[in-house]
Amino acid sequence: MSSEWIARDQKRVWHGFTQMATFADLAPIVVDRGEGAYLIDVEQKRYLDAISSLWVTTIGHNNNEINEAIIAQLNKISHSTLLGNSNVVTVELSEELAKVVPVIEPHFLYASDGAAAVEQALKIAFQYWTNIKNFQKTKFLTLGEAYHGDTIGSLSLGDSGFGTEIFNPLRFKTLKTPGYNTNNWLYRAILELEANYNELAALVIEPLVQGASGMYMALPEQVKELVKVAQGLGVIVIADEVATGFGRTGKLFASDMCDINPDMMCLGKGLTGGYLPMSTTVVSNRIYEAFLGPDRSEKTFYHGHSFSGNAVCAAAAKKHLEILLRDKIVGNVPKLAEHLKNELELKVKNLEFVADIRQTGLMVGIELHSSTDVGKRGRAVCIRSVNDGVLLRPLGDVIVLMPHLNFADENITQTVDVLAEAIRKSK
Repeated sequence: MSSEWIARDQKRVWHGFTQMATFADLAPIVVDRGEGAYLIDVEQKRYLDAISSLWVTTIGHNNNEINEAIIAQLNKISHSTLLGNSNVVTVELSEELAKVVPVIEPHFLYASDGAAAVEQALKIAFQYWTNIKNFQKTKFLTLGEAYHGDTIGSLSLGDSGFGTEIFNPLRFKTLKTPGYNTNNWLYRAILELEANYNELAALVIEPLVQGASGMYMALPEQVKELVKVAQGLGVIVIADEVATGFGRTGKLFASDMCDINPDMMCLGKGLTGGYLPMSTTVVSNRIYEAFLGPDRSEKTFYHGHSFSGNAVCAAAAKKHLEILLRDKIVGNVPKLAEHLKNELELKVKNLEFVADIRQTGLMVGIELHSSTDVGKRGRAVCIRSVNDGVLLRPLGDVIVLMPHLNFADENITQTVDVLAEAIRKSK
C-alpha cells in the first residue's frame, strides 16, 4: 500500500528540499494520521515524531482541545479579510500574545509562515527609517550560519547553504559577521555595529540557537550584550524566533532566556502548536507609531497577505497558548531536557562516529564525523532510525532532535536508544 501512495505522490506532488528523482528510493513514510507523540502511516506503522514534524508540533498530534477549538471556529467563520477589517478571534489571540511576548507594547502583523514573518520585519524596519526621514539607514547586519527562510528577502538575510547559492544574483547584500560556531562571534558583531550603526536599519538574529545551520548555540549573556549594544546605538533588533519560540529552549521565548526586549520578533512554527500555518511579526509600539498618519498617506505600510489573521488559525493558536500556560508545559521542559542530556551522554556521546553534541533545552544537534561523501552518514542514520520507528531528519551530518514539549521520559529513552543503534551501524 505504501508503494502505491508513493507512486501517486511522485506523479503529482513536488516536495521542498527534496530531489524528486530519488524520492521513492529513500522510502519516505506516507502519514495517515497522528496520535500524541506518534505518526501513523498508511500501513499502520507507528513512528515517534522526534523532530516535531520539522520543529512545528509542540504538544503532540490530534489534541482534542485544539481540534475542538478549530471546529468551533469553523462553525462561526473560517476566514474573512484582515485588510481594513477585523475578526473577533484574531483580536483575542493578539491580546493573549501581548501578555507574554517580550516586545514592549506589541502589535501583531500576521502571515502564514516564518519566512513571510521575516520578510515583513525587514520591510517594516526599512520603511520605519524612511517614515522618520532618516534615509541613511538601509542596511542589515546578520550573522554567519544564519537561516531566516527561503523567500528572496529572508534568503538575503541568511547565510549560504541549502543550495541557495544559485539565487545569489537575486539576493540583496547585507553586512555579515561570524555565527555562533566562531569563538569571537560577539566581538566581531559588536565591532561591525559600532562601525556601521549610522547605516544599519536593523540587526537580525536567531537568539540563542542557530537551528538550521546545525544547532549552533550562544550563551544568553552573549546575546544580551549584543542586543544592549545594538539598541544603545539606535539599531533596531529583530529576533527571529520562528524556531526557538513557544518553549523549545526552556522558556516561552529564547528572548526571555537572554533577558532581552527586541524591537521586533518573528514567530511561526509552534504558534498554532503545529496544527495550521500561521506566523506573525511582532512590532513594538515605538516602531508601529511611525506608520501612523493620514489615510492613504506614504506612511502606510502597503503590505499584507490574503490569509493574514485567518480565523481558524487564530483559534488554534489561541487554544494552544492557553494550554501551554494553563498546564505549565514549558515549565517541564528543563527537566525533560536534562533527561535527554543524560541519555545522550550515556548512550551517544562516546560512540565512534559522534563528533559533538550541542543542546539548548529540547533543541539538539548531534554532529557526526563526515564520510568522504558529506551528508551520507547523516542520511543513513536517519533512514535506519525511521525504519526502527523514530522519525528523524538530518542537516547534512548533523542529526537534529526536537521532541515535543510534553514527550514522556520513555519517549526520550526510545528516541536515544534507536539513534544510538543507528549510529553504531553507520558506515
